[in-house]
Amino acid sequence: QVQLVESGGGLVQAGGSLRLSCAASGRTFSNYVMGWFRQAPGKERDFVARISWGGGRTYYADSVKGRFTISRDNAKITVFLQMNSLKPEDTAVYYCAADPSAGSYYYEYDYWGQGTQVTVSS
Repeated sequence: QVQLVESGGGLVQAGGSLRLSCAASGRTFSNYVMGWFRQAPGKERDFVARISWGGGRTYYADSVKGRFTISRDNAKITVFLQMNSLKPEDTAVYYCAADPSAGSYYYEYDYWGQGTQVTVSS
């Protein structure tokens, strides 16, 4: 079992930055692929970014490429999402997810955090 707790969400103006954190506990964190997803009201849960268990490979949705950066600190069992140049369309609940071998689809992930709200005002 893996427990995930997100933090760092909030209200920010367009063009601003936020850094989300996801603290993990439970099984060996370093063996898990970690992902970030987001869900806006009335919409499906969309892939944002993911990082390999060793941190050497990262993948991003086209909509955030060049603006968001995913990273992980296996010693601190935490994964981060640095979000720069935020846009109103980035407004959503952001979720952290973990799985031993997931890709970019939400249904591939077994473990989820409770989510953190990000609101970007225009």
